[in-house]
Amino acid sequence: MKKNVHPAYNWVVIEDASSDFRFLTRSTRKSDQKTTWTDGKEYPLITVEVSSASHPFYTGKQKIMDTGGRIDRFNKKYGKAKPSA
Repeated sequence: MKKNVHPAYNWVVIEDASSDFRFLTRSTRKSDQKTTWTDGKEYPLITVEVSSASHPFYTGKQKIMDTGGRIDRFNKKYGKAKPSA
């Protein structure tokens, strides 16, 4: 590899904001926050919104959408006007 071209590739702790899940990995991202890992060393902390611990594809917990209510609201707002009797 060429020198002074590639970013620094260091150890970081990734924390899922929506669950109590953390893991140690390597990344080129930098962070001002620090945390202590189980090995007693201090690492930069990167917080993410979604990880494999909270994403519906990996957890199998899909949200059921209220499609019937949506269709009724759409028809009420944009549907044909009912003829008055």
